Amino acid sequence: MSTDNTAPERTLVEAVSDGLHTEMEQDDSVVVLGEDVGANGGVFRATDGLYDRFGRDRIVDTPLAESGIIGTAVGLAANGMRPVPEIQFMGFVYPAFDQIVNHAARLRTRSRGQYTCPLTVRVPFGGGIRAPEHHSESKEAFFVHEAGLKVVVPSTPYDTKGLLASAIRDPDPVIFLEPKLIYRSFRETVPEEPYTVPLGEAAVRREGEDVSVFTWGAMTRPTMEAAENLDAEGIDCEVIDLRTLSPIDRDAIVDSFRKTGRAVVVHEAPKTGGLAGEITALIQEEALLYQEAPVTRVTGFDVPYPLYALEDYYLPEAARIEDGIRETVEF
Repeated sequence: MSTDNTAPERTLVEAVSDGLHTEMEQDDSVVVLGEDVGANGGVFRATDGLYDRFGRDRIVDTPLAESGIIGTAVGLAANGMRPVPEIQFMGFVYPAFDQIVNHAARLRTRSRGQYTCPLTVRVPFGGGIRAPEHHSESKEAFFVHEAGLKVVVPSTPYDTKGLLASAIRDPDPVIFLEPKLIYRSFRETVPEEPYTVPLGEAAVRREGEDVSVFTWGAMTRPTMEAAENLDAEGIDCEVIDLRTLSPIDRDAIVDSFRKTGRAVVVHEAPKTGGLAGEITALIQEEALLYQEAPVTRVTGFDVPYPLYALEDYYLPEAARIEDGIRETVEF
C-alpha cells in the first residue's frame, strides 16, 4: 500500500472511477459500455465524468440488454479492444451468463490461442444497501466454477484501483466484483499515478497465531472488527483477504492454516456450494495433518436473499463471526 501522504483519499467507488480514467488515458483500446454509464455516470456514479473526458465513442450507453452488452464486449475484445462492460447489479447478470461462460471464457481455448478475450466485466454485488429484489446477490461461485475466467473482489480503495488496472491489462476475461455495501464506507490514500495489484495474491490484513479467518469483499470489515474484539479474550486471529477468488491463492491459505491449525471462512453468499466449501477442501487436501478443529463456515443462508426486515440477520456481522471463531478455537 502506498505511503504517499500527498495522494488523495478516495472511497472504493471513487477508486473505480479513478482506475477507469487512468487506464483509458494510457490505452486507447479501453472502452466502457453499459446501461447509463455515459452522461448519467452509472447507477452508482462509478463512471461519472468519463463521458465528458472520452466521448461517446469510448463511453457507450447501451440498451437494457445484458446479453447484448457482453456479446458486444466479446466481439470488441476478440478484435483488439479492451472493453469494460458494466452490469448494474449481480442479479442482472444472468441473461449474460451464456455469453460469459460459453464465449468469453472459452474463446482462447476454442480458437487454440488465435484469439484472446481481454474484457473486464464490472459487477456491483452483495447486500446491505436496502435494495429491492435481484439487487443483492452474492453468486461469485458461479463464475469461479468456470475455467477461463478470473474472478476478483477488492475490499479497499487502494486495492480496487490496482486490481482493476491488472484486470483491464490481463489478456483473458475477468469478472470484477465490486462490494457495493462499502462503496462509500471509508476513504483511503490512492495514488494518482498508474499502479497494479497482482491478480491471484491474497493479502494478510492481520497476523495472528490461533486461527486463520479467510474472507473477501465487504465481509473483510466485519471480520476485522470481530478479530479486534476477540483480542480482549486472548484469541489471536489471522485475517486473510483473498482478493482474487480465481485463481485463488492456495499458498496463502495453506501457509496460514499450517501456522494456526484452525480456520474460519466468512462470506455472504449462501453456504451450500459457496467458496467456503472449496477452501475447506483445499485445507483437507494440503494441510490435514496440521488441523486442530473442524473448519467453520460463517455465511449467508440457503434461502432467497431477503428484503429489508431480515437483511441484517442474513449478512454475517461481527457478532456472528466472533461466535464462529470462538467455536473453532474452543473445539
